[in-house]
Amino acid sequence: MNRTWMIYGANGYTGNLIAEMAAKRGLTPILAGRNKEKIQALAKKLQLESRVFPLEQLDQLTAGLSGIDLVLHCAGPFSKTSSLMIEGCFSAGTHYLDITGEINVFEHVHSNEVAERAIRANIVLCSGVGFDVIPTDCVALKLQQLLPSATHLSLGFDSDSGISRGTFKTMIQGLASGSAERQDGIIKEFPLGTKNRIIDFGRGSKTAVAIPWGDVSTAFYSTGIPNINTWIPMSPTKMHATRVLNKFKPVIASSLIQRFLHKWIDTKVSGPSLSSRQNSPAYIWGEAHNARGEKITVRIKTANVYTLTIYGALEVVTRLLNQKVSGGSYTPSSLFGPELIEALPESDAFQIS
Repeated sequence: MNRTWMIYGANGYTGNLIAEMAAKRGLTPILAGRNKEKIQALAKKLQLESRVFPLEQLDQLTAGLSGIDLVLHCAGPFSKTSSLMIEGCFSAGTHYLDITGEINVFEHVHSNEVAERAIRANIVLCSGVGFDVIPTDCVALKLQQLLPSATHLSLGFDSDSGISRGTFKTMIQGLASGSAERQDGIIKEFPLGTKNRIIDFGRGSKTAVAIPWGDVSTAFYSTGIPNINTWIPMSPTKMHATRVLNKFKPVIASSLIQRFLHKWIDTKVSGPSLSSRQNSPAYIWGEAHNARGEKITVRIKTANVYTLTIYGALEVVTRLLNQKVSGGSYTPSSLFGPELIEALPESDAFQIS
């Protein structure tokens, strides 16, 4: 059966990369967004169809999704756009995927109300089908399978990946809040830079800092493990600077400063080049332990952050279009198992210790 799908936000850095790879593979997504000039130019370049519509008016959004079986939502910041697109998907009967890493978006998708609506509508909702959070989510479920009695889960990654405009803007918004972890099933915030440990992500031991990565939310729904924290490498000097920034959270959170920083990003940040992406793989690490002190560690090496997002998003799109899946709210690993990450190009097999 020929099914129709869409990339919304195809003119953004990551959406553009996904659209180009889709066309290269002979796939035919409809490219969409709100910027008519950029969307139509990209569609012409890739010889694909296009649609232009905003998200704020449900009737226009529903019309824009008419006849679409699945939308891959790439237009951030997702904390502002995701719930709007999901409502459009409910109205149009369209499966929803996105590439977010934002905890509040994941919590919305997996809330009882939204999940039950998805079941009734028989549509699939799956956030985080890129680097956020496919590799760490798959490591999380692999660990739970290896140690079903696990009560604590730690996840993290190490990559010299560079950064896109959208990711940078999300980080700037994050500075206004803080870090987060899950304790006894509840997400709790704490100041950035205040929790650290030594971790070998896969290329030697490094000082690491706890961050509010999406798995604080998603890994709970994938595994049921109640205590979850997430980590990246960071030097002691940068950790100290992060702790200093905590004192300026009210200033950073102000709408004036946020607008200024977003405009600066638009003029100064373009995203990593192809050569940069080709030479900066990602190293994923996870550790689980139970009440008896038993511990298991899993590592996997993958493609660059942005390259893996391309591979992951297209893999999930292709599988979902070609397989029958019951409606509901999913994580990538709960949808297709922990081996999903091993199926992606440039990903090694799990290393278990």
